[in-house]
Amino acid sequence: MQKIVPFLWFNGNAEAAMNFYVSIFKNSKVVRVSRYGDAGPGPKGSVMGCAFQLEGQDFYALNGGPQFTFTPAISLFVNCETQQEVDELWEKLSAGGSKDQCGWLKDKFGVSWQIVPTILGRLLGDQDPQKANRVMQAMMQMKKLDIKGLQQAYDQSR
Repeated sequence: MQKIVPFLWFNGNAEAAMNFYVSIFKNSKVVRVSRYGDAGPGPKGSVMGCAFQLEGQDFYALNGGPQFTFTPAISLFVNCETQQEVDELWEKLSAGGSKDQCGWLKDKFGVSWQIVPTILGRLLGDQDPQKANRVMQAMMQMKKLDIKGLQQAYDQSR
């Protein structure tokens, strides 16, 4: 059992969100769906919560009601090895949601994601501050992150 599990609060659509996420990530599965019983507080038989895994990471989704909503202050950061993976996840996760700056998006359930190529950390952390700054400037101009564009900014000589 994983020690720390992200817990996501939904307003009646936890199962739909879980199924959406599991359909997008390859190494993913539904673990358990729990339903309300006679004690409530939801209607008997309706989904209370869902346990699932995305790429081996455990998650729990609760149908808790309208009291709380998602905010970009918490996001799910996805490391991507290739541009193809960035492109695929960007399109699938943003469908019905919104595409924001610097690799951030909000899905149709309101959950914020960061779709980030793994090379970005290395480029931004380069010991040459001019190279790192050029990469930062290039990234700030992008919505979906483009590995080729980031690499070109890094390789530029001035």
